[in-house]
Amino acid sequence: MDLELKQKTAFISGSTQGIGFAIAQKLAEAGASVVINGRTEEKTQRAAERLRGLVPGANVSALAADFGKADDVKHLLLALPAIDILINNVGIFELKAFGDIDDQGWMNIIEINFMSGVRLSRALFPSMLKNGWGRILFISSESGLNVPGDMIHYGMTKTALLSLSNGLSKLTRGTGVTVNTLLGGPTYSEGVEQTVEHIAKAKNISVEQMKAAIVQHTNPNGLLQRFITPNEVANLAVYLSSPLASATNGASMRADGGALNVL
Repeated sequence: MDLELKQKTAFISGSTQGIGFAIAQKLAEAGASVVINGRTEEKTQRAAERLRGLVPGANVSALAADFGKADDVKHLLLALPAIDILINNVGIFELKAFGDIDDQGWMNIIEINFMSGVRLSRALFPSMLKNGWGRILFISSESGLNVPGDMIHYGMTKTALLSLSNGLSKLTRGTGVTVNTLLGGPTYSEGVEQTVEHIAKAKNISVEQMKAAIVQHTNPNGLLQRFITPNEVANLAVYLSSPLASATNGASMRADGGALNVL
């Protein structure tokens, strides 16, 4: 299927690994020019080289920025080319008891997971409206609706993205711009892999046993009964980024493996 992305340029925040990298790769494979982003220059350039190797001939550029630092974001925005597609993917997570999350912990996760999307959208949205076409996609999570008790701060930021996306979509009336949210489920990205391996080692069990235990504990009624792969989330993200998704706007689309038992 031709996704009609060959003349489009996409920026994907937090795209040196995991879901973000998978989205960047699939956009590049569909013919889009992609700008990837990571927290450090070395890691970002290394990911760009990896992507060029996976998709020969792809137009790939890289811009480093730490979204926990507002000044980094300002410099990033000044360096960005004209962007047709904005994928707000950057995010952090941690398992932490509510009583152990201090004010700085709250502000740090809000800066990265939520304010990154605010700042990028605020900068890029007006030109999309002026040009009459654009795509903004927020990568949220089923945890934004079914907030985990041991990651309340994370779940809150993912809920906030739903509100931000919904409100922005109302400003696109009568244009070719769409704003949507993708609700991912438990995805086996590099960050999750490291956490699972650490816990498995501490419990002296295999990684596969640990993965199965986590799925049963967090999503016992989920339909997939396994972790989702980054590519499975990326497939939906790339479709929503394309001109073919012109009638999907103001929506929360799910790639959650049936983890949510709501419509």
